Amino acid sequence: MMKYISNSEIETKKIAKEFAKELNVGDVIVLTGNLGSGKTKFTEGVLEYFGLQNEISSPTFTIVNEYKKDGVNIYHFDVYRLSDEDEFYAIGGEEYFDKGICLIEWGEIIKNVLPKKHIQVTFERNLDEENKRLIYIERK
Repeated sequence: MMKYISNSEIETKKIAKEFAKELNVGDVIVLTGNLGSGKTKFTEGVLEYFGLQNEISSPTFTIVNEYKKDGVNIYHFDVYRLSDEDEFYAIGGEEYFDKGICLIEWGEIIKNVLPKKHIQVTFERNLDEENKRLIYIERK
């Protein structure tokens, strides 16, 4: 497990860009943490690495946004509004896993659907320092 300390949104994006260098089609990245802990900023950093910074939009109401760059599909899910795993199955969510790189915010909601091999990124806020985040990255 790797541990990173971020003191700003810019640092969170920088960590994500470095992380993105190692990603391949078929990677599923599960982002967990409280509201405002950095999940979306991290996702923005990954998308920036792929040159998609001008196309970023939040999937909060659409569940998934799809991006394509240089033949690589990137799927950004926000499953916060799903009530359970059955809703993820209903949208065919698991069919995306081997078609590209999947970033799933609030992935713990669908934990039983996730592939056994995935990358867990956990965010923790520091209540004493408003902008400080601890970011843990673990390949499972």
